[in-house]
Amino acid sequence: MPGTVTIIGGGVIGLCCAYYLQKEGFEVTIIDQGDITRGTSFGNAGYVSPSHFIPLASPHIIAKALVWMLDSSSPFYIQPRFDRDLIRWCMAFWRSAARRNMERNIPPLHAILQLSRELMNTLRDDLGNHFRMAENGCFMLYKTEASGKKERQLAGEAKALGIRAKICDAGEISALEPNLEVDVLGGVLYPIDCHLHPGDFMETLKTRLDAKGVRFRLNTRVIGFRMEQNRVLSVITDQGEFEGEQWVLAAGSWLPEIARMIGIRLLLQPGKGYSITYPEIGANLCHPAILVERRVAVTPMGRDLRLGGTMELTGINDRVLPNRVDAIYEAAKAYFPGLEIDPPEMTRVWKGLRPLSPDGLPYIGRHPAFANVAFAGGHSMLGLSLAAATGKLVKEIIAGEKSSIDLSSFNINRFRVK
Repeated sequence: MPGTVTIIGGGVIGLCCAYYLQKEGFEVTIIDQGDITRGTSFGNAGYVSPSHFIPLASPHIIAKALVWMLDSSSPFYIQPRFDRDLIRWCMAFWRSAARRNMERNIPPLHAILQLSRELMNTLRDDLGNHFRMAENGCFMLYKTEASGKKERQLAGEAKALGIRAKICDAGEISALEPNLEVDVLGGVLYPIDCHLHPGDFMETLKTRLDAKGVRFRLNTRVIGFRMEQNRVLSVITDQGEFEGEQWVLAAGSWLPEIARMIGIRLLLQPGKGYSITYPEIGANLCHPAILVERRVAVTPMGRDLRLGGTMELTGINDRVLPNRVDAIYEAAKAYFPGLEIDPPEMTRVWKGLRPLSPDGLPYIGRHPAFANVAFAGGHSMLGLSLAAATGKLVKEIIAGEKSSIDLSSFNINRFRVK
């Protein structure tokens, strides 16, 4: 069956789709509006985390969001504005966060996370570990008993799914982090999680794809598509028109815009996050950690340290809100007082847009309106965690193979948008 596949989007999802499709024998072209040297896939925290099986849309987040969402320095912020797409997304998010809906979404999210974690080891072995992948788990660190009670409850739910979780007191955490003072009440360590340098991973993937003959059309903006009945025949760009047999739409936060060009409406919002990377610091962490009360991620990447966090729904833009960046730095210093890092210079702050579906599950599969188009998007804060599995699943869809896991929960048409 192998023929040609054109992928719209050169982020980690698009590149992983290309990796598996090329290995299957397809001729692959990737079209991206940038040059694949920056973007959300480069500056994130670098986690591959099966422990993140609770979807973003959950009762806990709703309860916190009511306090956070109008505070521009909080972990979660929505810029007040009249935007019909945002209003529709918020309503769907609210419904998805109901406990019964969240509990329904946990098993499919767990399944795809587990598949992706298994595949990452195979990817590492095939590509060579040029991206600093380390398998020493991830901490959830907390300062208050209320947060501790919640994290211990989640650890119990993880164990019920077969995910190991080690509950640690402050002394045990200090023993596992001997290089730094740790100011916490306790934490939970998930040994199954791993982390890597996402920028190096992207560069390694692109180098492999280049060597295998995958064609890249970079700095190329999609303007529209030429269609006939239930098939897309070609894509129209600012660099010309290109024909194709099979299509994968993996455009990240721009997916709704691309989908609208073929008459499909998707509920998806860009969630901006920031990160700060400190190179060659002295005393560094041994384990990545999420600072629970502040929703900040801290990741050692060799001798470098990356701090990341916030969820900001302000539309597609590259503005930086300094008070939100400062909150990330202050959180790291609060949990690790001895960290030798300076307040961030705003010119060095990375920002990226995560594509948020209303229920925290990705869109993976074909839309009933088109026989030769597959979607791969809406991975929320789990793009890197789910990239390998998404690539393999998209390959199975295009090749007409049985899917490794049930895809019904990732249905493109699960939210009816008029």
